[in-house]
Amino acid sequence: MKILLANQIREADAYTVANEPVTPLNLMERAAAGCARWMKAHLEEDAHVVIFCGTGNNGGDGLALARLLHEDTSLQVTTFVCGSEDQLSPETAENLKRLRKRLSAGVHVIQRMDDLFHFVFDEQAVFVDALFGTGLNRPMEGFYAELVNWFNKQHQSVIAIDMPSGLYADDNTDNDFKTVIQAAHTLTFQAPKLAFMFAENSSWVQHFRVIDIGLHPDFMASVNTNYHYITPADIATIFQPRPKFGHKGNFGHALIAAGSRGKMGAAVLAASAALRAGAGLVTTFIPKCGYNIMQTAQPVAMVTESESDNHLSGNFKTDAFDAIGFGPGIGLDDDTQHLLKRLLQDTTAPLVLDADALNILAANKTWLHFLPKNSILTPHPGEFDRLTENHTRGYDRMLSQREMAMKLGVVIVLKGAHTSIALPDGRVFFNSSGNPGMAKAGSGDVLTGIITALVAQGYAAADAAILGVFVHGLAGDIMVSENAEESLTATDIIQGLAPAFRQLHEWHRQHYSRELH
Repeated sequence: MKILLANQIREADAYTVANEPVTPLNLMERAAAGCARWMKAHLEEDAHVVIFCGTGNNGGDGLALARLLHEDTSLQVTTFVCGSEDQLSPETAENLKRLRKRLSAGVHVIQRMDDLFHFVFDEQAVFVDALFGTGLNRPMEGFYAELVNWFNKQHQSVIAIDMPSGLYADDNTDNDFKTVIQAAHTLTFQAPKLAFMFAENSSWVQHFRVIDIGLHPDFMASVNTNYHYITPADIATIFQPRPKFGHKGNFGHALIAAGSRGKMGAAVLAASAALRAGAGLVTTFIPKCGYNIMQTAQPVAMVTESESDNHLSGNFKTDAFDAIGFGPGIGLDDDTQHLLKRLLQDTTAPLVLDADALNILAANKTWLHFLPKNSILTPHPGEFDRLTENHTRGYDRMLSQREMAMKLGVVIVLKGAHTSIALPDGRVFFNSSGNPGMAKAGSGDVLTGIITALVAQGYAAADAAILGVFVHGLAGDIMVSENAEESLTATDIIQGLAPAFRQLHEWHRQHYSRELH
């Protein structure tokens, strides 16, 4: 799914109005109808909904929503128009007129905070923010700033229409977050907004849902964007079921080079995940101290021993492998660092580098230029900052990630709530699966094993990274639905891979069944 920037959203609306054709008023009605359906499904039948509408088109969405909720639900609806009626856009004025025909009481116009203070709201009431949507590019002032400040001091749950008012759709570097509404749920139109992907905005966008409002498919198909949000529909086109007459040799030989004394669990997790993710063969390269551990914990994996008892050292032949995952739990010993350097210079097999492999590169930044093209790096934010520079904001870190991927010709998987995958061609994909329970030790080792297995099976680096990140998160979602976020472990994620891949098979079947018909 494409993520559109603020100017592209406006262009999509205009193109749809010009080419469908549909009036702006009807487009507003579609948006309101989508929001009404969501609220009908998610709110208590007799809930009190208080809708705050601005004077622009976001306010028009809110007024249309108020009318639809009044007509089609048992919800109690109170509506505030915030600002002068003289300043209403034509479509917003028309929706106010339509609402008043249906609901003469419960519609109030306020132009200063004193107008609001004599109203009393139950703490169980649901507030709806339809003030500005994507229409702002500077902090609010005056009455609206006061209103947002009041909003954020209330105890009611807030649903934002399209965007929390005050938040910019793209870059919030110069924003004043004191004038941004804190929304529990955001019902955004047609496509996610780039701002939703970053941790610094999470207090204002806690959960979001994309509402399809039928923007013209020709525009959506042709518009160019560097940013994408991974959906099951995307995954259905990437995932490739195994052929009937396949054998283990068809599904790749993966090498997992991992572990050191006290950190053999990382090697076991990565190897187990590689097997569960479909690699035909998995060999581990581990220190001697881990031999019995690996053979006991994962007897399906083959073992090659390092020269050292406690860490990775020596050499191993790489031409036998279709992909190499290197880094989980390996430590920073000099021997291990020299091994990585030789690997970068000599290997012909695709590389997936994680954890201490990245920390070694951070200490030897000139080695980054030895990285084979289309290598896959999987840092968490701290590891990425050590590779580049310190970042205080996720948006800036993503820009650096994209620049680095393009400069080095590699795929960079920056792990987080919406893990971003930057490709050498400049595109960035944000993940939609996963949950906070996956923020546990070993989760990254599992991801390394999954991606390595997919590369070994013949997936291109970009597809392996996108598919691997998504299925990793999907496995976590499946397992957390049976347990709890607090109790989820990395081994649970491995157990979740089987039902996750079953789900991928079903999505793939449904997608191509629709195409045939």
